[in-house]
Amino acid sequence: MLLNNAFLILLLSFTGCLTVHKTPGGSALKAFSLSGFAQGTTYHITYYAPDSIVAKRQIDSLLENIDSSLSIYKPYSLITSFNHAEKEMQMDKHLKTVVARSLKISRETKGVSDITVYPLMALWGFGPIPGAPLPGKADVEKVLPCVGSGKLSINGNRLIKALPCLKIDVNGIAQGYSVDVISFMLERKKIHNYLVELGGEIKIKGRKYPGKSMLRIGIETPASNIDDAPVLRKIIEVKNGAVTTSGNYRKYHEANGRRVTHLLSPFTGYPFNTDLVSVTVWARDAITADAYDNALMGMGLQGALNFLQRRNDLHAYFIYQDSNGIIRDTATTGFYKMFK
Repeated sequence: MLLNNAFLILLLSFTGCLTVHKTPGGSALKAFSLSGFAQGTTYHITYYAPDSIVAKRQIDSLLENIDSSLSIYKPYSLITSFNHAEKEMQMDKHLKTVVARSLKISRETKGVSDITVYPLMALWGFGPIPGAPLPGKADVEKVLPCVGSGKLSINGNRLIKALPCLKIDVNGIAQGYSVDVISFMLERKKIHNYLVELGGEIKIKGRKYPGKSMLRIGIETPASNIDDAPVLRKIIEVKNGAVTTSGNYRKYHEANGRRVTHLLSPFTGYPFNTDLVSVTVWARDAITADAYDNALMGMGLQGALNFLQRRNDLHAYFIYQDSNGIIRDTATTGFYKMFK
């Protein structure tokens, strides 16, 4: 998830140019902005069109429909029904798309990315009922047999679990998917210059008008001491695509005087212990960027860089702690090209 200050810079950069532009055919393009609350967070959309083609109620309805499928916080959602099922359940298009992509990415990351960590998330206090005390070794060992994407399969529209205790949590990919679905709606209505942001997950197409300059995104970075307030920012220019961030210095809770991050290893059952503080990912679509930012965090800096050497469809920016505890940063070649 992109941090609040980062997407605020992005939105100001975009909405600061809300002027009328004419298409080659002479139709006047106006800027329209929509915002609201969904999926436990906020969304902001800006698009250029001759008229108000997309209304807020359409966005709200679309997001509510996605929530009815993917939200672990909704007792009536499909994913909740699956988590309570003994063996299997019929999926709708949202759940099928997200689970299929999640299983593919789990294979590609050799299991680092795993949506079956729901029992661990609940155990560590990151599920629908927050604030659980820290689990003991016996608690973790009891839950681990219920975790593993190899115990989850798809047959047609049926989602099948090998064990009744297996449960899934797609929060690490659902908001990116939602951003893409909104973008598809805009594209179907022939809107080709837009910004979609949901919970900090961002997708961009086109440019700012009238100057046709590229959109700029500010990325928040922590101070040299990770416990201090963030003070630094880097700026990137994005032509098209999606940008998301996963980090462990903002999303955590404290229990028994210990800081516990939300990124949990499906192998050990404990929070990942790596040198990475945050990872910002660029990809062509938001579901991809959103899925890989958490996975790269779990790999650690060197593992993530090695993984990305084999990928030309992903670029990433890393903030990490060196062996002396100093905050540093680095990026892949493709991401460096976006810096301004």
